[in-house]
Amino acid sequence: MLTDTQIRNLKPKATLYRKADSNGLTIEVTSAGSKLWRHRYRYKGKAKMISLGSYPNVSLLDARQARDNNKQLLKDGVNPNKAQLKQDNNATFQDVFESWFVTKSNEWTPKYAENVLQRANNYLMPTLGKLPIEDISAPDMRQLLLKIQEKGVLDMLLKVKSIAKGVFSFAVGMGVITVNPIRDLPSNIFKKKPNKHYSTITDPKEIGWLLDKLEQHNGSYEVNSALIIAPHVFLRPTELSGLMWNEVDFDAKLIRINAERMKMKRTHIVPISNQVFIKLKSLRDYGVSSDYVFPSQNNNKPITSAALRVALRSVGIKKEKFTTHGFRHMASTRLNELGYGGDLIEIQLAHAQSNKVRAAYNHAEHLNERKKMMQDWSDYLDKLQNKTTTSPSGLQQSLF
Repeated sequence: MLTDTQIRNLKPKATLYRKADSNGLTIEVTSAGSKLWRHRYRYKGKAKMISLGSYPNVSLLDARQARDNNKQLLKDGVNPNKAQLKQDNNATFQDVFESWFVTKSNEWTPKYAENVLQRANNYLMPTLGKLPIEDISAPDMRQLLLKIQEKGVLDMLLKVKSIAKGVFSFAVGMGVITVNPIRDLPSNIFKKKPNKHYSTITDPKEIGWLLDKLEQHNGSYEVNSALIIAPHVFLRPTELSGLMWNEVDFDAKLIRINAERMKMKRTHIVPISNQVFIKLKSLRDYGVSSDYVFPSQNNNKPITSAALRVALRSVGIKKEKFTTHGFRHMASTRLNELGYGGDLIEIQLAHAQSNKVRAAYNHAEHLNERKKMMQDWSDYLDKLQNKTTTSPSGLQQSLF
């Protein structure tokens, strides 16, 4: 069980985390330092969670009393979450947001939950937080969202709109309001987010030039190693820079990235070619004590994707020519042109799967084909640099 002293001493971390008290009562600590009471319980066999307010406004004793009141409601067959909202006819947007957040956050990764909380606090709460949710109209939401659009952050506009829509839908479902004001806003009043095209290189001669340039980087060993490995593994910049040693299986020659670190929230497997194996082994033997394959100067954190971008610029590769995302597009384009099946490439890129053939490839299937493709790709890159290939194969002859 927690004590007041322990709660006061809880410090924020990079991502949201929780500490348990007893009988389902927990306190949630956000990266901004907020301490929020949550009560976990089961209703009709399903896991639920309810907000009990923030510490120290709600003391430890008050939170335990609220938890016990909820337990009595459960004995009476009442869902505490629904009862909490219905008994407050003047529920504010923030009240409903907190109930929605604790309900949905069970389905999210801690990082995503933290992002939702920050976006709501930055863009929704200053205007809507203290307003009774039933008084918020479609024109109110239009004005708020158009102000975000005026700032030019169209990606954030979509994310904030999605959060608000979720909160209002939840309020309708809980019987707090009857109309979702976001639903009545036509989408054509907002600008569409332009498709993002990452600069890349696909001409074989220029790929050779790019690989030579990467080897000219004279920064830290960790950043240099990440740059050299990047063309071989098809990973997104954050997935590569945050790679952890517990995700590297030298015996099986596989990288297994945990679902919470992947954009599509699915475990992703990357076969390790001989070239990548040698580089990773060199990094392991380098002797730096860190959980991360590419640690920053602070061994408790990895290098950032920004460090990779800066490294590209430091060797004279301009953003109009190539970006850190360009490695993925380069591999996809060339492998398609070299005759590899599009489905196999898409799976290795960890893109969303369709309902057809690609749905048959889960993270652990078709590894033999993927291993062969990844080795052939590394050999192909070596060939473009006039290097001796490490592991020639019969299929490789068809690439050149």
